[in-house]
Amino acid sequence: MSETTSAFSAALPLLLLVLAALLGGAALLLQPRWTERRRARLRQRPLPAEWRRILRRRVPAVAQLPADLQRQLKGHLQVFLAEKAFIGCRGQAITDELRVTIAAQACLLLLGQARPDYFPRLRQVLVYPGAFVVDALQPQAGGVVHEQRRALAGQSWAQGQVILSWAEVLAGAADPADGRNVVLHEFAHQVDQDKGVADGRPWRPRRSDRQRWNAVMAAAFARLQQQPSALISDYGATDPAEFFAVVSELFFERPQALAAEAPAVYRELALLYQVHPLAW
Repeated sequence: MSETTSAFSAALPLLLLVLAALLGGAALLLQPRWTERRRARLRQRPLPAEWRRILRRRVPAVAQLPADLQRQLKGHLQVFLAEKAFIGCRGQAITDELRVTIAAQACLLLLGQARPDYFPRLRQVLVYPGAFVVDALQPQAGGVVHEQRRALAGQSWAQGQVILSWAEVLAGAADPADGRNVVLHEFAHQVDQDKGVADGRPWRPRRSDRQRWNAVMAAAFARLQQQPSALISDYGATDPAEFFAVVSELFFERPQALAAEAPAVYRELALLYQVHPLAW
């Protein structure tokens, strides 16, 4: 074997490693483009007739949207259902009716965004037939912590899950103007958890937007803690994250009332979600 051949053979593993690294880097750079192309194709698909019937029957809020937003919602629905897994708990069957009903309400939060990220941390939607019980730690005076069982209608985890009660999903969808919607609430938490933690401060790209958001929401939250509101539920006074989720429900379901009581909050939510439900 010549010295040249021997040197090439010795260097081959390193060359292959460098080539693999280059290919891997190229794949990472191209992945967002591939993902968006796939999503664009999904958004162009016609909605199955059965899904349309489910929307008319179960999610009357869709029919109230302007025609262009209805088209956007149906496109987002296609992507959401292609990317997110649904898991039934405690015997709950996963049907198209369940998937479409939940996804349509979740996608209301994506309207106005030409290329939404579709809740990037979310991997699974777990669905129970009714309320589900969780063990929660409750701090008490003197540093004592007690474990308490609570029945919940919904929960959002930063680790990639949203948990919902199917009964509450149906109830929230049936009346799109009562200001109470468990899907909107929990998926608002997903928007808030874009940084990995729900703190009532979803990411805004510009520093001035973040500063204004923080000032407006902190003032409204403090006001709710000091003086109960007939519109914004007491649960919104729990912490800033719950305040954000509660006013998000109102933004989509009772925009006129929210704009009248808290116009600055309405404006911030309109900028965040890039829609104006007052015009619907």
